[in-house]
Amino acid sequence: MADSAQRLRHVEHVMGTVFSFDVRGDTGPRTRTALAAATAWLHHVDEEFSPYRPGSQVSRLARGELTADGCSPEVREVLRLCADAEHRSGGWFSARYAGGLDPTGLVKGWAVERVAAMLHSAGAPDVCVNGGGDVQLHGGPWRVGVADPLRPGAVVTVVETRQTLAVATSGPAERGCHILDPHTGAPPADPLASVTVVCRALGDADAWATAACAMGAERAHGWLEGLPGVDAFTVTPDGGTWQTAGFARLKGRYISLCGSGDRRRVY
Repeated sequence: MADSAQRLRHVEHVMGTVFSFDVRGDTGPRTRTALAAATAWLHHVDEEFSPYRPGSQVSRLARGELTADGCSPEVREVLRLCADAEHRSGGWFSARYAGGLDPTGLVKGWAVERVAAMLHSAGAPDVCVNGGGDVQLHGGPWRVGVADPLRPGAVVTVVETRQTLAVATSGPAERGCHILDPHTGAPPADPLASVTVVCRALGDADAWATAACAMGAERAHGWLEGLPGVDAFTVTPDGGTWQTAGFARLKGRYISLCGSGDRRRVY
């Protein structure tokens, strides 16, 4: 564990949630400059992508006041990533529901991935950025505790890593049933209490966790097992759990964690 002189922590409230930064090993001027740039960029992302801001590019695009070609490079990039995720998931991930446009199922993960890379590129060897419970990691060692969706304050599993890794969880535990089957507009017939996806890039992990929730348990388990470079852990409404064959290599020793039930704890 790095001492306080080699550790930089910061919390930023943006995009309707909390982003926490934990940097170990290099807290010098380059790192601090990168952290300031990262937090400023997150506010810029919120201004461009928020579906709750009438003047955001996403809102204007949804109303037909703006074309994709007229959007910023960041918005065009996310629209491309959403289209790619929709194709790769067989339509189970979608940024369009009932004729509307909402790319938030991918934006937060993409943004966390980007700011973590900014800090790592500035020379910080060990970086953790947690955006509303979805985590991008570089270096380590890091241990990520995944909350039990059925027991507030409890941890259901722990992911351990010393390399670049992303951990994203989707499910109805915190926001209710907000992920729908994009083919029907209804909740899945066999819902999952939570899906945690682990891979290198958080934009992908975020999209795959959302798609798996939309599929429901039967489809999701086979699909997740077949995704290259991806591992996953799911919890069913009756408390049952399932994991991909490769998840065991990431699974850390379970320990008791103190605190008030954040969706993800990193230590």
